[in-house]
Amino acid sequence: MENLEIKKNLVKSSFWKNKKVLITGHTGFKGSWLSLWLHLYGAKIFGISLPPKEKNGLYELCKLNKKISRNIFLDIRNKKKIENEIKKFKPQILFHLAAQPLVIQSYLNPIDTIKTNIVGTANILDICRKIKTLKTLVIVTTDKVYKNQNKKIAFNEMHELGGDDIYSYSKASVEMLVNSYRKSFYGKKIKIVTVRAGNVIGGGDWSKDRLIPDFINSIIKNKKFVMRNPKHIRPWQHVMECLYGYILLVEKTHNRKNYNSIEAINFGPDKNKFTNVEKVVSKMIKKFQISKKTKVKKKYSKYHEKILLELNSNKAKKLLGWKTVLSLDESINLTLDWYKNFINKKNIYEYTCKQIQNYISKFK
Repeated sequence: MENLEIKKNLVKSSFWKNKKVLITGHTGFKGSWLSLWLHLYGAKIFGISLPPKEKNGLYELCKLNKKISRNIFLDIRNKKKIENEIKKFKPQILFHLAAQPLVIQSYLNPIDTIKTNIVGTANILDICRKIKTLKTLVIVTTDKVYKNQNKKIAFNEMHELGGDDIYSYSKASVEMLVNSYRKSFYGKKIKIVTVRAGNVIGGGDWSKDRLIPDFINSIIKNKKFVMRNPKHIRPWQHVMECLYGYILLVEKTHNRKNYNSIEAINFGPDKNKFTNVEKVVSKMIKKFQISKKTKVKKKYSKYHEKILLELNSNKAKKLLGWKTVLSLDESINLTLDWYKNFINKKNIYEYTCKQIQNYISKFK
């Protein structure tokens, strides 16, 4: 599988051949998927991140430390050390994913969340404005950056930013911080874009208080599954859908001046993939063929979380030709099949590569 052939499609693998790509947060869930995908495309990847938290995460299971050109374990709040490493690597493209990504964790550790998400991003922005080789900087935020009043609105990039919980506030602040750096220091020298994705699912995510990881852990540990906020509606999407958007964004904009006007862009699922937590759980129980007697406890979080969240991704469709190709059922099935392979001790590297290959083959 090391020489996996990637078929020609909208995202051209030849574009990435030998490109020097820096990924912060490369040991995390989304960062590991992105690192593996770009590794298959032949990119020279340099990762900066905290050490992997999970031995069962994608980074460890796929042995990405042996496939990535250079791995550095650093906290993004340590500006001096990170700056030295980035200057040595001289990246052409940088994806900034390193963050504290959990809403509930932001309630438990608000100061750490603020320092990591806001100060950490400020460090990256300040360092990158001095890197002459850098052409494209992608800052990953979230669908939760919008001022959400629980109204049935599909947020587009022109909607007002806001955030009631600390996580959402920190990411909305990052959006404004990026805009300030863009106008104050970057000009047109470096393309800098913030990307906002929906509720991302996929194999290798073990984060606490996320629906599918909690469900899988309840099966593995034979414990009662606690379904939090069963009626809350979210824009569910497989991790490959938004990563395809990030990859396509860079390829389309990297060498083209007429794309400088893109400052922020949504990569969310189509409307038929917005559904509530309870319906997703029902699909998972059916997929795993679990008895109806399975103990499922419903509860509402004591922490404030928005009831309704939807995204409008027309901008990405119009400007980039991006689209989603997986149905909600397909996204859930791909995710659960990954965990089934993990539980059955299959070769996760080969299976994940196969999922990426099959996804790419959908674009003709």
